[in-house]
Amino acid sequence: MRQVQLGNSHLNVSKICLGTMTWGEQNTEAEAHAQLDYAFERGINFIDTAEMYPVMARPETQGLTERYIGSWLKKTGLRDKVVIATKAAGPNASVTWVRGGRARNFDAANLKAAVDTSLQRLQIEHIDLYQLHWPSRNVPVFGNNVFNPRHERECVPIEETLAALGDLVRQGKIGAIGVSNESCWGVNEFVKQSELKGLPRIATIQNLYNLTARHYETSLLDETCYRENVSLLAYSPLAFGQLTAKYIDNPQAHGRLNIFPANWSPRYARPATVAAATRYAQLARDNGLAPTQLALAWCYSRWFVASTIIGATSLEQLKQNIDAYQVQLPLDLIKQVDQIHAEITNPGQ
Repeated sequence: MRQVQLGNSHLNVSKICLGTMTWGEQNTEAEAHAQLDYAFERGINFIDTAEMYPVMARPETQGLTERYIGSWLKKTGLRDKVVIATKAAGPNASVTWVRGGRARNFDAANLKAAVDTSLQRLQIEHIDLYQLHWPSRNVPVFGNNVFNPRHERECVPIEETLAALGDLVRQGKIGAIGVSNESCWGVNEFVKQSELKGLPRIATIQNLYNLTARHYETSLLDETCYRENVSLLAYSPLAFGQLTAKYIDNPQAHGRLNIFPANWSPRYARPATVAAATRYAQLARDNGLAPTQLALAWCYSRWFVASTIIGATSLEQLKQNIDAYQVQLPLDLIKQVDQIHAEITNPGQ
């Protein structure tokens, strides 16, 4: 599998990244290890996790995902063969248990605590890519699409956060740094502050990108990240399974859209999202493809996607997701995808 360099970092990663957020909730430790074994055998050297995983976030399970990865690394001895990425949780009034109830934010004390506990759970001494899970400041994320100044809140200045991350880099605890769920302004501000103050420069942005959520292309993020050499790690390429058509074929299908509360991630259950997913599924089948193949091949082939983060709750799903990397989409099919997008634009954003 082809590898790419992440931004201006020293990291070279596979075009597919193994996502892990179901481990500890929908997957056991043994199942997590089986997925890691299989992904590594298929050439995937990039693993993404977060301190707050698994989802749904609960105090009883928080940190299990990192622990499962840590036990696999210890068992296999493959630490030097893989790139480990994890994330620090940002402010969220409903998640009170992360870091022992400490006010979660991106100041030096919080970031040190977050890194130290992730290192312990992962059983490693160095995190290759350390990311900020969502911004400290007021930004519309996770299905909120409109910026509202009335929602302004106290936040940690980006310069202060970069300085804290710089200290952790110098201590050897983390390597490259990245952001997640960020805006065009945020990326520019991170780059500006790093250049003005001689602080670490972000290498990556982990943002939502799939057939029902292509905002990255139209928010100036694609040009900004291209010109500033910030690599996109695309998450949720299957829209929580909606783009596999399993919920369309069987509304009672087992998966997080049914087993989690309806208000947990409503964007993927919106009527417009379902309508778009239905159109994409039919387009795929009309062209001899499974809906999953079309959705993933789309992400894998976009010039601005450095690596696509895939997740699975079974080895069969994981195999299908990786196999889709071999699918080449004809130009005419891409045009038909764009036509559907023009008619039903970003319903899952």
